[in-house]
Order: sequence, then C-alpha cells, then structure tokens
Amino acid sequence: MSLHPTLQPYADAWTHSIEAISELVGPLVEGEWNRRTPCPGWSVRDVVSHVIGLDCEMLGDPRPIHTLPRDLFHVTNDHQRYMEMQVDVRRHHTAPEMTSELEYVIIRRNRQLRNESRDPGTKVRGPHGTELTLEESMRAHAFNVWVHEQDLRAALGRPGNLDSPGAHIARDVLLAELPAIVAEKSDAPRSSAIVFDVHGPVEFLRTIRVDIQGRGTLETAPALGPAATLTLDWETYVRLACGRVTPQGVADRVKAEGDPELTAAILRNFTVTP
Repeated sequence: MSLHPTLQPYADAWTHSIEAISELVGPLVEGEWNRRTPCPGWSVRDVVSHVIGLDCEMLGDPRPIHTLPRDLFHVTNDHQRYMEMQVDVRRHHTAPEMTSELEYVIIRRNRQLRNESRDPGTKVRGPHGTELTLEESMRAHAFNVWVHEQDLRAALGRPGNLDSPGAHIARDVLLAELPAIVAEKSDAPRSSAIVFDVHGPVEFLRTIRVDIQGRGTLETAPALGPAATLTLDWETYVRLACGRVTPQGVADRVKAEGDPELTAAILRNFTVTP
C-alpha cells in the first residue's frame, strides 16, 4: 500500500460511505430517485450526482461545460452555482445511467487511491481553483461523502452508519470549527467556558474556552461553572452543523443551560457547511 498512513483513515472513511451509497441507491426504482432530501432543492438523484461530481474532481476530470437554467431558486451564490453544475448536468439521467456512472467512478477512485504515493502536504486543486493540501482535500472529501450518505438515508428512511469511520471524521471536522463559532461568530464573553455534551452513537464532552483576547480553544477537560452548556444527541448535532435543520426545528432535542442569549447565538451560528 503506497498511501501515506495519515491519509489512510480518510480513504477508509470514503470507501465505507461510497459503498454504502452504492448499496442504498442500487435497488431504487425510477420514482425514488426524485425523493426530496434534506439538501435544499436537491433530490436523491441530485445528491448522488453531487457525490459523483466530487469524486470526478478528486480524479482531476475536467468540469462539465454546461449552462444552468435560471429558475433554480435554491442557487443564490457563486459557491452554489459551482456545485450545481455537476448536479444539473445529470438531472435527466435515468436510474441505470446514475448507478453505472457511480460504479465506474468508484472503480476509478479505488485505483487512484491504490496508486496514491504523494505526501499529505502536497498542494492540490480545490473547489473554485483554491489550493489545499492533499490531506485537507481527502479529509473534506471523506466528511462530505459521509454527510451526503446521511442525506440519502434520511430521504429513503434508511437510518444507519452514524458511528461509521466517516462519522468520526465528521466529528473531528465539526469540532475544529467550534472555537470560531463560539468565540468569533457568537461573541462569547471573554474568560468564559462553553460546554458541549453530545451523546448517542458518537459521544464526546468538549469545552470551548475563550481567553482574555477573545480567542477560543477546544479542550477535553470539563469546565466548572460554564457560561453555557448545550446537550444534544449526535444526529441532531450533525444536522444542525450541516444546515439540514434549524435550531427551532430541533428545539425539543437540544437542552440549553446558562446564558440564553449566548446559547441562542451559538445555535444561530452553528452551521459550518455552505
């Protein structure tokens, strides 16, 4: 195996999630591809098209030359337009066309991963022509594909894999965003601590400490007398963080203690994916 050891967890997580997606959509009849998912404006077909598109970009394939229709009301900015291109170009593909393209992309990506010998710090092309390291790219990709697996499971009524390898990558990706959410976006008081107590298939207790300069840091040590504590289950945490639900929509699943203005601000700024 030529893949660098630090990249292996991301490859494993992607493999687990993409195979789960393939299993989920393989038996679907034509009408089921049109089911709505938690992604605004996207059907099951659209989510699978997006996943195929993401993997085509990881392969370095040229982007489709395609003009988007003007009536896509869920597309409101350049990032969404960029992402929509791979989706809209497949909107009229049949179920067999979708599953065969997905299978072909999986074969090609498996071959790419088997032959991947680059260093994790190698610079690669990201969305919108951005540059990021191979490790950052593979981590983000494993996270995205797992989240979209969950979107498909929600649409098809097939819950599962909330504790899979991709779930643990998602935990780390989302936790890395917490200091900025709490300290910068939610303007938590200086010299304060905010606790997140998450239970379910993936469990963790984390504290965000805000120093005298207003910078936030992520800690595993519990805080005595925190300014606020948010207790929720892992699935709700993911759905909130990925913008699949609103804080009002899951208010009964989130226990907020402490400063009510601060907890409201944190939940309002909780979404980290566009």
